[in-house]
Amino acid sequence: MEWLMWFSKPENTKPLALVIFFVIFTGIVLYVYGNKTRGKRLEAYRDIPFLDEQQGENLGDQNETKDKQ
Repeated sequence: MEWLMWFSKPENTKPLALVIFFVIFTGIVLYVYGNKTRGKRLEAYRDIPFLDEQQGENLGDQNETKDKQ
């Protein structure tokens, strides 16, 4: 049980947390950019929020033409 007391000291847990978060961050970066096809696919996802605006503009144009008829 004494090894649990090791975690209660901030001078021990802060470096441990830093190492854990760095390993997780590095793993995510390697996952995203490690495979070129996956990287290109994920890069294409960055445009998703703008697709709604473009579709909404197109729908607005269609509604205006219906009103004119």
